[in-house]
Amino acid sequence: MIQDIAPHTYHNEYRPVAPDGSSFVLAYENGKSFFHKNDTDNSITLPRFRELEGNVSDLYKNYIYLFSIDDERFYLIPGLDTSLLPGYEFHENRELRYVQPQYLAFASITGYQLWFWYRNRRFCGCCGFPMKHDTKERMMYCPSCGCQEYPVLMPAVIVGITNGDKIICSKYEGRSFKQYALIAGFAEIGETIEETVHREVMEEVGLKVKNLRYYKSQPWSFSGTLLFGFFCDVDGDDTLTVDHEELSVAQWFDRDKIIGQDTDSSLTNEMMMVFAAGKEPK
Repeated sequence: MIQDIAPHTYHNEYRPVAPDGSSFVLAYENGKSFFHKNDTDNSITLPRFRELEGNVSDLYKNYIYLFSIDDERFYLIPGLDTSLLPGYEFHENRELRYVQPQYLAFASITGYQLWFWYRNRRFCGCCGFPMKHDTKERMMYCPSCGCQEYPVLMPAVIVGITNGDKIICSKYEGRSFKQYALIAGFAEIGETIEETVHREVMEEVGLKVKNLRYYKSQPWSFSGTLLFGFFCDVDGDDTLTVDHEELSVAQWFDRDKIIGQDTDSSLTNEMMMVFAAGKEPK
């Protein structure tokens, strides 16, 4: 999966140390990340601070520390004019599912989630006053009313609904992503993550389920989500009643007929392939 970057190590603790010339610059637009892509080998390159030296007067003063991978640090530069970095372009975020090295793809999409949060926290939601960044933790605060805002995570479930040697695979309605996936949905206020599984399955395919087995989780910064993967068994009638506002199609697939995605970056694909191999938790 995209976060599996070993032997590299991701460090998300907030350490607002100053960048140096080799530090990475991350930049974004809505749904797009800024990098150079080599179409020959599908590799990407990210800009570094030294490439902006002499063109940005306050380069080493105006920055937001994000995280580190090994000893390499990643930053945002507020108000950066990306035209100062010729050779790099904005690309659709979905391209990061297919590029190498994987640790830079993971860094880029994780930075996008933080950029999106910072962009939407410029003003206090309580009084409208400009927010400031805390100096000790990754938090925005309002100097007027004291409101504090932390990065937002949206919990969601990925569900492998099984019936013997069959599993339900589906396609989303109205999405650019057209490959088969598993049933998924966001948790709502006041429910457990297990209750989310039962509700989403009923809403999307009209089934009752039992014997929930937790598989694993995944940070999915493409949608700002923390995913919880479960396998479960159909409880009773296995006739599907598909919510076509959410899904264009949903159907039962035999193990040997499962159609995997064209990348191994997602929890959905891993769970589909685990079931295809007969290795899902019982």
